Amino acid sequence: MRNISFRDSLREAIQEEMRRDKNVFVMGEDVAYGVFGVTRGLIEEFGEARVRNTPISESGFVGAGVGAAMMGMKPIVEVMFMDWITLAIDQIVNAAAKIRYVSAGKLTAPVVIRTAAGAGIHLGPHHSQSFESWFIHVPGIKVALPSTPYDAKGLLKTAIRSEDPVLFVEHKLLYDVSGPVPEEEYTIPFGKADVKKEGNDVTVVATLLTVHKALSAARKLEKQGIDVEVIDPRTIQPIDKETIIESVKKTGRLVIAHEAQKTGGVGAEIASFVAEEAIDYLQAPIKRLGAPDVPTPFSMPLEKFWLSYSDESAIINAIKEIA
Repeated sequence: MRNISFRDSLREAIQEEMRRDKNVFVMGEDVAYGVFGVTRGLIEEFGEARVRNTPISESGFVGAGVGAAMMGMKPIVEVMFMDWITLAIDQIVNAAAKIRYVSAGKLTAPVVIRTAAGAGIHLGPHHSQSFESWFIHVPGIKVALPSTPYDAKGLLKTAIRSEDPVLFVEHKLLYDVSGPVPEEEYTIPFGKADVKKEGNDVTVVATLLTVHKALSAARKLEKQGIDVEVIDPRTIQPIDKETIIESVKKTGRLVIAHEAQKTGGVGAEIASFVAEEAIDYLQAPIKRLGAPDVPTPFSMPLEKFWLSYSDESAIINAIKEIA
């Protein structure tokens, strides 16, 4: 199987879906150029009518995308940095998420909102945030968090074909990561986690870039006699409770790691349903890892310290504490 980058796998998914369905189009700031490279080159094939550069107005172009979706189009709206999704929160939460319900199913809003999250490239507190946990609180929105090129392509194709709005979150440091991606057609269902590594001693649930940190930690701990199972939920709305709970029943121990703030993060939701449904199987307290409750620093040393709360060393220490 060929290896391609995370960036190229996303572009392939968009190209294939635009060729398959003439109602699919791309819009957002500088999408004709492609700031992170995902949409670069699409305008040469599909033209300005289907690759639309927009003004710097997230509320305006996200709202336009939601309206187009309600009228039968399939827009892929790119919000360059997840921090800026705050400017379009009303259009996402009170329009896209609600329209199927308030119209009794007469209208839907099949819009995909792609956005780049995460720290690690020294962009400071306004270009480094991860807000994915906000949206699992909103009925009507699906939330996808791919960690590999294979998952990125399969999940994005599923998102584009969905009849509901999808928030598709991409970590900036994953764009250059390469991995195996089939040339043949495939999709990945939402709500189905992937066991990235099987193990018997401790379950680690991780998302986005933290999946790779967890896998690296697991390889190091294997040499020390600790067998770690690493689970990537891939989507957090819907989330695959069954796979996580079955793993915890097997290992009796759980560590949850994500880069976003620990307080109110998706790890809190995972810990809650495991405690509710599998507490009798737990042999140690659940450990949650996430960023501290301070803005993402611009300073490189401070940013590294901020990230250290969920890095490979933190995951190793948390596993050792409960193993």
